[in-house]
Amino acid sequence: MQATACFPTCEQRENPTATLGAGPTPASDSARILLLFRERDEHTAAVLRGIAHYQQLHRGWSMSIDDGPLTTAELRWQLAQGWHGVISRNTSPELVEACADFRVPLVDLDETPPFSGVSKIRSDHGAVGAMGAECFLDRGFAHFAFVGSAAHGWARERHAGFAEAVRLAGHEAAFFDLPAANRNPQRADEDARQLGKWLVTLPKPIGVMACDDRRAVHVLEAARHAGFQVPEEIAVLGADNNPALCELAMPTLSSVVPGAFQVGFWAAEHLHCRLRHPQTAPCDLRIDPAGIAHRRTTDVLAIPDRATAAAIRYIAAHACEGLTVEAVLPHAAASRSQLERKFRRFLGRSPQAEIRRVQISRIRQLLSETDLPLKRIAELSGFDYMEYMCVVFRRLTGETPGAFRRRRRPAGRAVDESAFEQIG
Repeated sequence: MQATACFPTCEQRENPTATLGAGPTPASDSARILLLFRERDEHTAAVLRGIAHYQQLHRGWSMSIDDGPLTTAELRWQLAQGWHGVISRNTSPELVEACADFRVPLVDLDETPPFSGVSKIRSDHGAVGAMGAECFLDRGFAHFAFVGSAAHGWARERHAGFAEAVRLAGHEAAFFDLPAANRNPQRADEDARQLGKWLVTLPKPIGVMACDDRRAVHVLEAARHAGFQVPEEIAVLGADNNPALCELAMPTLSSVVPGAFQVGFWAAEHLHCRLRHPQTAPCDLRIDPAGIAHRRTTDVLAIPDRATAAAIRYIAAHACEGLTVEAVLPHAAASRSQLERKFRRFLGRSPQAEIRRVQISRIRQLLSETDLPLKRIAELSGFDYMEYMCVVFRRLTGETPGAFRRRRRPAGRAVDESAFEQIG
């Protein structure tokens, strides 16, 4: 599911009276940027890497980071020190007011509702949930569940995206509301018991996504205590890809990567735009998730038919080698008509569509992570002709390879425009 907002370019300078920082601005090679970050968690680290990557590409910015709580007086004192722009994950009404008074452009990265006239850039949480659902759908699951937190807006958005994607595929998703880690041991134990009882009631095999990695670890612990096999009976997927949680989990936890690096990169890009062109309008941008870090907890196919499972595994390994459906048949020990029926029964798509799905996934990866020209990407994804690959990609994704690469450009190095091959 694509839900990314249109990013305002420097040429799109509508409604100039709505912008902050309309006064004189520094040359782009001499700007002093203040970074306000409340926490030093993995998400913050990824955002900062994105900001640093942009700075390294364009050079010249002088940056300082402050991660401590600031009073209103301290905020105003900070802004009086001559900062030209602010990027914040610690945004408050007091900060917004102070930036307006000092005519300093602010880019807000918090998960709070947007402030009027302030640029807002954040992860697309609905797309995070949808990507989790598609992970389980691709593995042939027919039963789905989500462990979330009704108290947090970002968690509600992830649940909504998951439930919508599952519903569009003709299924429903169970839901369990799991509060944040409780400091009261008795309450925490009770939450764990209720989660375990809930898991017992669910049909198996089932794909369970949690709104974040910490709750996904709780699901793993509850499943183990209840005697279920992971991932064979309960496949588990987290979100945020926190290495400290995912790699130490038993078994290791798969997780949706929310695109925090891209959030940081686009925040710096937009602030650069506003410093060079003060009339640039504020934006409200949602960033697509970067992908899924697959580990042991989703390493399963929920398909009872061995022939179909074998065919899916063979397609996953060889789709980008110019694979045809006829070449798959010997590995499935089935005729083409039998394989077609089985694929539609268990996956809801044909063997040819599964080949295309794997190829498109590979094309997306190469477009995002490399500067390879489209001709080479076509070769690596199993297409004889670049032009045909572009036609297929646009038909199945709704955008050209060039448009996709430009949109995902922050995921890797600065892209040489010649890599677009004048297509898209």
